[in-house]
Amino acid sequence: MSTATTTPAVTPATTPAATGDVVLLNNGVTMPRLGFGVSEVHDAEAAVGEALRAGYRSIDTAEVYGNEDGVGAAIAASGVPRDELFVTTKIWNDDQGFDRAMRAAGESLDRLGLDHVDLYLVHWPTREHDDCVRTWGAMETLLADGRTRAIGVSNFRRSHLERVIGLGGTVPAVNQIELHPWLEQHDLRAMHAEHGIVTEAWSPLGRGKLLDEPVITGIARRLGRSPAQVVLRWHLQQGTVVIPKSNSPERIAENRAVCDFALSPQDMFAVSTLDVAGGAGRIGPVPDDPASAPR
Repeated sequence: MSTATTTPAVTPATTPAATGDVVLLNNGVTMPRLGFGVSEVHDAEAAVGEALRAGYRSIDTAEVYGNEDGVGAAIAASGVPRDELFVTTKIWNDDQGFDRAMRAAGESLDRLGLDHVDLYLVHWPTREHDDCVRTWGAMETLLADGRTRAIGVSNFRRSHLERVIGLGGTVPAVNQIELHPWLEQHDLRAMHAEHGIVTEAWSPLGRGKLLDEPVITGIARRLGRSPAQVVLRWHLQQGTVVIPKSNSPERIAENRAVCDFALSPQDMFAVSTLDVAGGAGRIGPVPDDPASAPR
């Protein structure tokens, strides 16, 4: 990837409040700032079991990943008290709309073996405004019924967030978006801060492609850390919630060990210069682009 731009380092968000290992959501619920993601994880039961043994207490899954049952089995076998865990899942495109969303939520809870999740997200913005409105109504019902402790969205751009916020009801607690040093999403994160929405990064390591960047490897060598640890630390120091994933027990533990060092302001700035102008650093699908958006 090109490193031609000189994007300034972003200061940590002041809203919502990020303190230590947790962030305070806009409804008062606390969420771990470092979690474990299971998208494309080969054996979710084994990987989540390793993650919980390594100290992770936040697990991020989704209906479309097809592994909620594995996540649930790992949680049940772990012996970790439920009130120490923060479990996120998401509703997929095929289940948008009030009735379908309500049914899908119940099915997700059954697969997870839980009576509630801690965060439920609309996984992808649909192109139809009416579907968005009806789905958000279901999310608010699930929140009121106690089947989730917080609700939010994923992959929403400014226009999508404006639709939801414009309803005058619950403001999303989280927007989970593609975010990494090649794609910093400055404008969207500024909107999040304005409305008290937590920014959560999926693909925080750029699907591993960032780990050969000379800027990152140089910082890693100097600090005696792995490139992945440097990038995750960069996210955390900006106030972002991160959910790295791995199938390797060694890397699961390594990615967890990022709270005992800090990047200097100069290191933060150096990593931020990797941002590619105009969103050209995006790796995943583009919201609202019919050619790339998932179905």
